[in-house]
Amino acid sequence: MKNENISYMDSVHRAGRIWGIVVGIVLLLFPAVLSLIFQTAPNLEVLWKGVLATAPMYWAVGIVEIFTYVPMLGAGGTYLSFVTGNISNLKLPCAIDAMERAGVKASDEEGEVISTIAIAVSSIVTTLIIVIGVICLVPLTSVLESPVLVPAFDMILPALFGGLAVVFISKNAKLAIAPIILMLALFIFVPALNASTVGIMVPVGVLFTVGVARLLYKKGVL
Repeated sequence: MKNENISYMDSVHRAGRIWGIVVGIVLLLFPAVLSLIFQTAPNLEVLWKGVLATAPMYWAVGIVEIFTYVPMLGAGGTYLSFVTGNISNLKLPCAIDAMERAGVKASDEEGEVISTIAIAVSSIVTTLIIVIGVICLVPLTSVLESPVLVPAFDMILPALFGGLAVVFISKNAKLAIAPIILMLALFIFVPALNASTVGIMVPVGVLFTVGVARLLYKKGVL
């Protein structure tokens, strides 16, 4: 007999775990199926060396992201974001903006619902745009590669995060100063940091901001 008294959060965690495991299995099945189709297998020695070189970083980032994104997106939004990907560039801004407009927080059940819906809609829209893009890629290649449009494409993410930054910085300018200075210094003086490292730097920035916030709170500044 099914338990009819299961809470919303219990159902979120149950569905999140199930789909997380399913996606993990599907991701692992893809290379396995390709190996069977082409009757070949990866060089285990080379594969192991690659895993040893990269796995520690991704495990660390994965653990940090859990503690970073759950308070910002809620449990449901985090599960869905981890399954669909592209969190820092797309899912996070969509969820934060939706909760901001609704006047709710991710820690509330209403915020959980709003965040999950925003990320779900973002995922659906992204998938539809990708499908349309694939279909129209060849006919529109000459237009998309036009030098006139290059500056516009380069400014899409800065414009998106700039708009969000104005809203949140204006709420607490004192708290925003330290992380802004840190990130500017890192990206200016550390050439190795680029667009591909954004996923790593977001958790770093969040942890740094939490530490600064605690320090300022103890000193009575906040």
